[in-house]
Amino acid sequence: MELTMRWFGPADPVKLWQLRQVPNLSGVVTALHDIVPGEPWTSQAMQALRSVVEAAGLRLSVIESIPVHEDIKLGNARRDERIQAWLESLRVVAAAGVQTVCYNFMPVFDWIRTDLAHPQPDGSTSLVFRQAEVERRQIGVGELSLPGWAEAYTPAELADLRAAYAEVDAAALRQNLVYFLRAVVPEAARLGVKLAIHPDDPPWPVLGLPRVVSTTEDLRFILEAVPNEHNGLTFCLGSLGARPDNDLLAMVEAFAPRIHFVHARNVKRLSDRDFDEVPHVSHFGSTNLARVVLRLEELRPRVPVRPDHGRMIWGETGRPGYGLYDRALGAMYLQGLIDAMRERRQHG
Repeated sequence: MELTMRWFGPADPVKLWQLRQVPNLSGVVTALHDIVPGEPWTSQAMQALRSVVEAAGLRLSVIESIPVHEDIKLGNARRDERIQAWLESLRVVAAAGVQTVCYNFMPVFDWIRTDLAHPQPDGSTSLVFRQAEVERRQIGVGELSLPGWAEAYTPAELADLRAAYAEVDAAALRQNLVYFLRAVVPEAARLGVKLAIHPDDPPWPVLGLPRVVSTTEDLRFILEAVPNEHNGLTFCLGSLGARPDNDLLAMVEAFAPRIHFVHARNVKRLSDRDFDEVPHVSHFGSTNLARVVLRLEELRPRVPVRPDHGRMIWGETGRPGYGLYDRALGAMYLQGLIDAMRERRQHG
């Protein structure tokens, strides 16, 4: 697999020159983060982003993400307009030579955690999720740390979205996803871009909102609804692994040809709905990350993989989950697994 790392642009505390020094890391996963969701991306901005990455000696490997506007998820009167804007962005990405686009279809909230700096026994801090805590809080800016949304919506906008989703159950959301895929996958195929939907995080309904990318059955439905290789998956071990009834190895076996991007992250499940993010090394968590990554390298040796989320260690401060040090350690753990499988293939 191609070893990559996520980078949040020039304002990211982690710099491209630092990523360049992670052994064998060649790819950057990023996006045009300053463009409002629903607005089409421009060729000038995309080419500028590519130039910055390449000037650092790295490759623009994956776009994560082109945001899917809430109008599309809701299936309202503006969804066709929003889909056309999304397609304009996709064409811009393809023109810049990027062949993999990760996106998600989670209503309102991106990944949800209840603590972004939970103390761990070794003195590090990490992201954690507690179901009871998230459900008892009132949603409002400053009352709950939900990365990606607090700055994007005013309290009034959040209230309006919650009201709109009261009319959208899981079945309706699933059909809205299929509508979107049928509109965009043919163009992605024409452009030669692999679309890779990210699982729900966490992979169950939260705050009364439906989730439809959480289980083996969900993934099978999505892939069969639009049976085109350009309609694929971001296989996030941490998201899917937070749910105890998800068999990650079985998922790899079932869906390998349609896995276009891998997020490698380990979680320790404390109950069916509570978990901590822990070091990437398998025995620290509930996910046998080594076994799954070895099989992925065997079946999908050319897809990009990135160490997903990391603890804050050695006194580092920065963007929660996206510091340099622990993700670099995770990258080296992944590289060791990749090397082991390559040696096995070469020498038996």
